[in-house]
Formats: sequence, C-alpha cells, structure tokens
Amino acid sequence: MVQGASRFVLITGASTGIGAACAIGCAERGMTVFAGVRDLKACDALQARAGAAIIPLELEVTDVDSIKRAAEMVAHRVGDAGLYGLVNNAGIAIGSPLELIPIAQLRRQLEINVIGQIAVTQAVLPLLRRARGRIVNMGSIAGRGTIPMMGPYSASKHALEALTDALRLELYPWGIEVSIIEPGAIATPIWDKALRISLDVEAEMSAEGKKLYGAAAQRIREAVGHAAARAIPADAVGKAVLHALTAKRPKTRYLVGRDAKLRAVMLRWLPDRLQDWILKQVLNLRGTS
Repeated sequence: MVQGASRFVLITGASTGIGAACAIGCAERGMTVFAGVRDLKACDALQARAGAAIIPLELEVTDVDSIKRAAEMVAHRVGDAGLYGLVNNAGIAIGSPLELIPIAQLRRQLEINVIGQIAVTQAVLPLLRRARGRIVNMGSIAGRGTIPMMGPYSASKHALEALTDALRLELYPWGIEVSIIEPGAIATPIWDKALRISLDVEAEMSAEGKKLYGAAAQRIREAVGHAAARAIPADAVGKAVLHALTAKRPKTRYLVGRDAKLRAVMLRWLPDRLQDWILKQVLNLRGTS
C-alpha cells in the first residue's frame, strides 16, 4: 500500500456515529478523508475537528449519478496515488415481522445496505487497484444471527458477509485486502432512526397485523432499547477500522464489543433449537394457545 501524505480514504455514511468516528480516526492518523454524506452541511462538525483532512463529498449510495459524480471527484483529487481505503459504512436498520413488512421497505433496506455498497465499490475499484488499497465493509453481529422482527436488517448484513468473502478472494490478485467489521451494540444515532422506522412500518400495519405482532414487536423494541443503553462508544469500531486499513496483515473479520463476541460463541457452538429457546426466554416470546 502507498504510504505517507498520499493516503486517501473514502468513507460512506460519515456524518454521524460510526462513520464520523472512522473519519476522525483516519484524519488523526494523517490520512485525507473523503467524507461521503447526503448533505454537505453534515461535514461541518467533522471539519471543525479535523480541518483540511476532511473533504466533504456529496454521496447517496442508492443514486447511480451521485456515485458517478463522487467517484469522478475522488479520481481527480487522488490522481496517480489512487485510493488507500474504502470504508463502506452507509446503512439503515429496518425492523418488522417479515409477514407484514412493506416490500418497498424491504427493497430500501437491501438497496442501501447491500446494493449501494457494491455500487460504490465498483465505482472506485480502479482507484483502489492503483494504490493496492483496502476495503472495509461495515457489517454487524446480526449478519451472523438474527432476532425476531430484525430479519430485514440481518438479511442485509448477512448478504454483506458473503459479498465480503467473495471480494476478498476476487481481489486477491491485485493485493487488495477486504475485511468486515461485526459490531454489537454501538452508541450511535442508528438506534433512534431504527425506532422511528419501526414505528412508521408498524403504523402501516392493518388492525389484524397489529393484533398478531403488536405485543411481540413492543417486547423487541424494549430489548433493543436495553441493548442501546449498554452500547459502547463508536470509537471502538473506529479502532477496528483503522487496524483493518493499516495492519500489515489485517483480520478478515473484526468482532467489536463483548455482546458481539458472546453472540458469536453462541452461534458457533449452540444448536439452533437451543439458541431459539434462549432468545424466546430473553425476549419473552409466547406461543399462541
């Protein structure tokens, strides 16, 4: 990988939370960060902390034209140095029972969290190849195992696991390392956004749908709220991303947070039926009589 002043990194979804922590962390390590955001004003706080090391970049990962314009701007700025790193962080979380989720919302979940990641990656891969750069995808422990009502989000992160594995092998001939970060509960605005989306989706349910799933959905929201209260700072994810970008031999997967590590052990060693039983007890899920 190229070293020194020519280390350019593109981070999507950089306005808040994990993306912002990654942007600041990279800037503090001497990198120049293209902070991909939907609204350029969102970069004001980042620039206030890191100054010229942050380059605001208008980027909507579901818009082909926006991606093309952003890639052209990055190419013009980095020149022959190429792109040192791409952090695919943009994402949303939609919770809903699969029986009732509006198909438009399911498409939105996958479009942002899966298709958008590949679209951005395709657009900048020539620049990454030039620098023998690295790709870091922002997954989740939910990509290894889901809970009820979070199937749409977990499906998107599970897909990202497979895409990361494929990219890691496909890009090996050019020395491009590909890693995925698998955080547990992290203190970011995604919790509040996810709650708002969940309530909006539930508001669209029929009276019968609310009768079928309303009580369970409320218990899931309470469990997610408890997890959010125990969430660790986004800087913990930022450190994992920095390691993936700079280590001589980066890990293929980075578990972040005690809850993520515990869940990974459960998923690896416990039978599915036992895991189901544990989740049903923790989430107080009741069968119908």
